[in-house]
Amino acid sequence: MRPILFLALAPLLLTPLAQADECSNAPTQADLNLCANAQSKAADKQLNALYQQINQRLKDQPHSKKLLVSAQRAWVAFRDAECGFSTSGVEGGSLYPLAYSQCITAVTKTRVESFKHYLKCQEGDLSCPVPGL
Repeated sequence: MRPILFLALAPLLLTPLAQADECSNAPTQADLNLCANAQSKAADKQLNALYQQINQRLKDQPHSKKLLVSAQRAWVAFRDAECGFSTSGVEGGSLYPLAYSQCITAVTKTRVESFKHYLKCQEGDLSCPVPGL
């Protein structure tokens, strides 16, 4: 890998590795890829559970529910495009599946935090799109 390309990709490649301690003992690149993919699926499962909770809270608000669906579809498109772009420097290489999965995980975890914030809204908070309990 060219030094300049590595320096440009270092934040993308090294930060997720630091966050992926449970993958650090994987003996091969294939094992690293599988572990990162499993982490991505776990983050997606967490996101889906929170999405369902928000969806349930919006059961009596069809317009807000429709906006949630629209926002989530747009977010999925953004996530996929962002990770495609941010990992394009290693596309086609053995590192690509790992880098792509780690990007998906990181972006998904950010969305998870947004959903958690929505679920903590207090009753009467007009700045929050999800009714409090």
